[in-house]
Amino acid sequence: MPLFKDEMTPMERAIALSKGEDVDRIQCNPNLSNGIARVLGCKISEFNYSARTLADAVIATHRRFGGDSAKVFTDLFIIAEAMGAKMKYPEDETVDLLEPAIKDISEIYKLEPIDPYKDGRLPIHIEAMKYVQNEIGDEVPCTALVVGPFTSAFFLIGVETMTKMMIKDPESVHKLCEISLENCIRFADATIKQGIGISIADPMSSCTVVSPKHFRKFSKPYLKRFIDFIKSKGSGTSIHICGKTDNIWEDIVDIGVGALSIDNIASLKNCTETVGDRIKIMGNVDPSSIMYAGTKEDVRKATLKCVKDGYKSPKGYGIMSGCGLPVETPIENIDAMLDTAREIGWPITDEKLEELMSFSRYE
Repeated sequence: MPLFKDEMTPMERAIALSKGEDVDRIQCNPNLSNGIARVLGCKISEFNYSARTLADAVIATHRRFGGDSAKVFTDLFIIAEAMGAKMKYPEDETVDLLEPAIKDISEIYKLEPIDPYKDGRLPIHIEAMKYVQNEIGDEVPCTALVVGPFTSAFFLIGVETMTKMMIKDPESVHKLCEISLENCIRFADATIKQGIGISIADPMSSCTVVSPKHFRKFSKPYLKRFIDFIKSKGSGTSIHICGKTDNIWEDIVDIGVGALSIDNIASLKNCTETVGDRIKIMGNVDPSSIMYAGTKEDVRKATLKCVKDGYKSPKGYGIMSGCGLPVETPIENIDAMLDTAREIGWPITDEKLEELMSFSRYE
């Protein structure tokens, strides 16, 4: 169980920070992903057909840990699935792609606009959003994760085919991204109507996957239009891109997103120094070797280091894991991350962080 208690709700903290007022602690979002099933005590597969179960897991996770965001999310494929992609549905693991929606670009005519209220598992997510917002929306900022247009386009035709097309058939890549963008907007619009915010995941935009040149040619234009739409509806957004992203940090700033979550293989210090004056930074405690496989003290020390590297970022900083946590991440390690945020308190100084790093709380 937690060692420390919060003095503010996550919503109170978010509002105070937006006004430049003092808070009880720095924001912290462990990013449990499908680990929320372990908190509720259900199987991951139950999220695929029960909006109530998905919402209950999100709500239970918020009430158990008190993190600074409550996110409705199951997997990266719900938009592609609604457009015809086929999925693997393990009983107690995350849904994965079985077959893309089309096998060849000649079948692009098969890709039709989605109805978020009818197609695939999208209605389940929308219903879950309603429950979450109604029941805890006054306590914590609630969001839904929407996969970006570029990444969703990969799942429509397959990663290998899409990668080849970027070189051999760029015009068709743009066509796929255009169709993908339309459907991302449709789902985002339905999401915003539930009164919750949007966080974007765009793993295929990573410099680990595509070159910065291809990102700027094929991803950035559609991502910007997607973010422009979200902002036109009065909603803010954050983005997480896995892997290496340092060569596109300036591009992320250009597209107007409100916050950037970086992977643990990226340098948090460099990120805050490079773009922290223009965008809020979040990250980047290692989700595997630290959060999943480390001790509570490993988590504490890694969290303290991240805060030291990021807290002076002019546009703000929030503690976060470098990516979604493995499902079986120990509960006590998640507690340790949030307890470290509470232990640091407010205001934050280098001297306070050095003092906290000089001793071990759990060993």
